[in-house]
Amino acid sequence: MTGAPLTSPAPAVLAWDLPTRLAKWSLAALVGLAFLSRYYGDAGLVWHQWNGLAILVVVVFRLFWGLVGGSTARFAGFLRGPRAGLRYVAALLKGRPLHFLGHNPLGGWVVMALLGLVAAQALTGLFTSDDIIVYGPMTPVVSEETIRSASVWHQRLYPYLLALIGLHVATNIAYSLFGRDNLIRAMVIGTKPAASYADRAPATPGGIGRALLCLGLAVLVVFGGIALAGGDPFP
Repeated sequence: MTGAPLTSPAPAVLAWDLPTRLAKWSLAALVGLAFLSRYYGDAGLVWHQWNGLAILVVVVFRLFWGLVGGSTARFAGFLRGPRAGLRYVAALLKGRPLHFLGHNPLGGWVVMALLGLVAAQALTGLFTSDDIIVYGPMTPVVSEETIRSASVWHQRLYPYLLALIGLHVATNIAYSLFGRDNLIRAMVIGTKPAASYADRAPATPGGIGRALLCLGLAVLVVFGGIALAGGDPFP
């Protein structure tokens, strides 16, 4: 009696390198922790401020990595113009969606919007104060009007950030459950099944050494920038 024929696992190609994945999940965790520390168990908001600084470091790292990182992490590789976005939507509506190894034309701009909103939320936090015990790192060097304005915007941006995060999560879940691309799995393990993609496959990784350099520069930009501006980088 012969056994069933052995089948080799489907080939996979690199979609997201390790630094890109670590940046994404670190940012997601830090945003969640910032929310928890704002409302639970952090009366002086010390951890909340450290969360904000860490978020800025990850955002700055991601900006650097978008210039020198892996092929699917680079802005030049996934930021496309309006016509590319319209073609993608048209193909999607016709039931013949284009499949991308990295971000699709709409997803790329959602990523940029998320980075922009997260950065704005963290930056305004540097200038906020409750006039009692909480003072942001940059409050000693700006006017009361700037502090009041930053505090207002820090609260005002929050619902928009939550809405965009919700849209991003829902879209990724929908693609993973009903589409051909399991985006969540790919962002965890870094690979996608080998297939015909609209962008280059496999992805080219950016390299750990380059990532560590970008991280070091990001720490220097955030903490050094606050210190050079006369603020207190250590809550």
